[in-house]
Amino acid sequence: MITVYPYSTLGKANHGWLKSSHHFSFANYYNPRRMGFGTLLVVNDDWVKPGFGFPPHPHRNMEIISYVRSGAITHEDNKGHKGVTKNGEVQVMSAGRGVVHSEYNRSKDPLTFYQIWIKTNKMDIEPRWESKQFPNVPVEDALPMLVSGYPEDKNKALFINQKARIFGGKISKGTVIEHAIEHQVYVLASDGCFEVNDNEFKKTLNKGDGAEVTMSKTLTLTALTNCEIVLIDAAAQ
Repeated sequence: MITVYPYSTLGKANHGWLKSSHHFSFANYYNPRRMGFGTLLVVNDDWVKPGFGFPPHPHRNMEIISYVRSGAITHEDNKGHKGVTKNGEVQVMSAGRGVVHSEYNRSKDPLTFYQIWIKTNKMDIEPRWESKQFPNVPVEDALPMLVSGYPEDKNKALFINQKARIFGGKISKGTVIEHAIEHQVYVLASDGCFEVNDNEFKKTLNKGDGAEVTMSKTLTLTALTNCEIVLIDAAAQ
């Protein structure tokens, strides 16, 4: 089953320096029907003005992933982790027993990124942070695996403390990709227009849309234009 959530229906916040679209309830946006998708709790589509960002603030016992779509994030936390994650890169932070961090757009260009929170399966661990660059060119056979909580993927993807995987990347117009589903999938249309087909339903997603895919073990993605797609495969609970 495929349920599409158009970009226009997402929760909205505009703070001037930050414009955010919330796929699930977050901060001042509350929708009792949109309280997450299994262990996937937050997906924010954020735009940050150059020179601005999120001042130091705390997190605890959460797996927090940033998929940078354009620009760069400068990260710093009270555990000594520092780094810049640029377009085509992904960063993860396991907040564990508690961490205070800041994230700023230190560049001259707007920053756009997906902020993704996934429920952890290990409480009160030592906080950690890392980032990694992934191919930023169109792929033909499969979306690259970016994040995984499975030991067998340790050398392929960034690690999180949860049985989940995140895939993402660009595909060219006309490309068809078959994707296997482990649990259930949340699909993000980062750019372009594409079809999603689970062999029972076929839906079209446009830039900014999201979609839940449940009760299916396979998914076919067909690019109607040049696209960028993110898939979050996480357990129902």
